[in-house]
Amino acid sequence: MLRILFLLLFISFPGFGYASSFTGKVVKVSDGDTIQVLNSGKAVKIRLAEIDCPETSHGPKKPGQPFGQAAKKFALALVGGKTVRVDVVTRDRYGRTVGKVVLDDGSTLNKRLVEAGLAWVYRRYAKDPVLFELEKTARAASRGLWSDPNPVPPWEWRHGAGWGAKHSKAPGATVSDSRCGQKRYCKEMTSCEEAKFYLNRCGLSSLDRDGDGVPCEKLCR
Repeated sequence: MLRILFLLLFISFPGFGYASSFTGKVVKVSDGDTIQVLNSGKAVKIRLAEIDCPETSHGPKKPGQPFGQAAKKFALALVGGKTVRVDVVTRDRYGRTVGKVVLDDGSTLNKRLVEAGLAWVYRRYAKDPVLFELEKTARAASRGLWSDPNPVPPWEWRHGAGWGAKHSKAPGATVSDSRCGQKRYCKEMTSCEEAKFYLNRCGLSSLDRDGDGVPCEKLCR
């Protein structure tokens, strides 16, 4: 009897292995890989399992990555205001629920983002081999972020290339290379390659105002 009771608790409550699901309306899309879903009248923050989207801007000291806004817009178009099923996987160290967001057609937002080239497979946590195949196909097709010859994974951006880089006193400029901080505007760029360097390596997100990953449209169109 006790064994049966324990199994019921394990299945029913996230705290006992996180083997649970719930259905609710998406009330907020914070980033490509972070949304909020109503559960019993309360908004629950969901971090998409096994993937990592390019970062969006979080203030002047935390500039966004190329395709960060594109990933957010993609997620918003798919699930914004809609009812989804969340298959809970675990909770992370920040207290967020980590899970797979299942759409009406049975696909998941997690896989759709990778397929569109708007997310990396988060290798530290990923277990689903399908995700790796989807990423491989997106990379071969140069979709989304893979159109950049040297995309920076978000886990590197957060700790080194972007948010972890030292910032100069000049607004909007970061120093991750000796060239960073010397220029700030598209009118100062001499080529598309230079504009991409300042966007991708220096985190100068103001060069990509529409968030599509292409800086200085007049130079790079």
